[in-house]
Amino acid sequence: MGIWTRVGPRVATLVWRPTYLSRTVTTLAFPLQEHLARARRGAGGGRRARRPPVLRARGVTGGRGRGAAAREGRVPGSGLRASSFFVFPSGLDSGLRFHYVATGERGKPLMLLLHGFPEFWYSWRHQLREFKSDYRVVALDLRGYGETDAPVQRENYKLDCLITDIKDILDSLGYSKCVLIGHDWGGMIAWLIAICYPEMVMKLIVLNFPHPNVFTEYILRHPAQLFKSSYYYFFQIPRFPEFMFSINDFKALKHLFTSHSTGIGRKGCRLTTEDLEAYIYVFSQPGALSGPINHYRNIFSCLPLKHHMVTTPTLLLWGEKDAFMEVEMAEVTKIYVKNYFRLTILSEASHWLQQDQPDIVNTLIWTFLKEETRKKD
Repeated sequence: MGIWTRVGPRVATLVWRPTYLSRTVTTLAFPLQEHLARARRGAGGGRRARRPPVLRARGVTGGRGRGAAAREGRVPGSGLRASSFFVFPSGLDSGLRFHYVATGERGKPLMLLLHGFPEFWYSWRHQLREFKSDYRVVALDLRGYGETDAPVQRENYKLDCLITDIKDILDSLGYSKCVLIGHDWGGMIAWLIAICYPEMVMKLIVLNFPHPNVFTEYILRHPAQLFKSSYYYFFQIPRFPEFMFSINDFKALKHLFTSHSTGIGRKGCRLTTEDLEAYIYVFSQPGALSGPINHYRNIFSCLPLKHHMVTTPTLLLWGEKDAFMEVEMAEVTKIYVKNYFRLTILSEASHWLQQDQPDIVNTLIWTFLKEETRKKD
């Protein structure tokens, strides 16, 4: 069975039944001493030095198993107390160090959060706070983002590598399964994990990204979506996209998050000055844009998928005002889910759904998590 819901000034509901970590370094989420040193040197190749976002230390907690020692801190402006960790997944030959921020008690069920582009763990600050009562909530910096290591070669960002990252990180955290939530590019990875390793995903929640096959098929048949996704092609150019994002004190990045056409908070929450500065600081570090853009430089060699059916209970949340994704793709996605499927469209929400409408998004996630779902016959 599946459920389609539209949330907004008018609510319409349609029900369908388709036929079918080695040891790590003790650190803050933003390693304070390192960032202060960079700021004094003028990080960013001659740009003005930025003051790093500060997490106030609240003591040290020990890691578990292959986990890490961590410092707890309060994220400025958010009221969020969180622990920051690094993990070295034992299954990875790359030796990469992955950074994540966690809330909630160890031993509770795992909720793993995967961010999109151009974001980092901080995009999940509202959910880190909301779900810590019932879950161990982990917001990851994906390969190449934030404090996670960034390989130089573009071939190190193939989808196979990104899928393996999540699989091995889950094992390194001491879990065999999780509630998996992904937004945008993180949503793409979440779909792929559910397809390739369904036993690892108790429930799948995706925000503003359709099933990967829907995306590749739709973009070829609809010029409007091809235009909205033109940045995929722009990112294939070496080095120039990084330059364009960084000029004029990262004006393009600021515009992406704050403009009327693409930004956060046209009808919901807006980024505070501290929120925006956190994003700009992270992406102003030397080389910090190349890793995220390299994710896109491998996508055309990986899609469409040979295996594509999802057998996990799935919630798809969609902001109808998304400037980058047409809502029709969300509605087509249901044909690829051979289990309970719920689609909810927020009529006044943007692409940045979990930051734009956090209260509504959190309520919808809670409802889905508490529902008894069963596999369709």
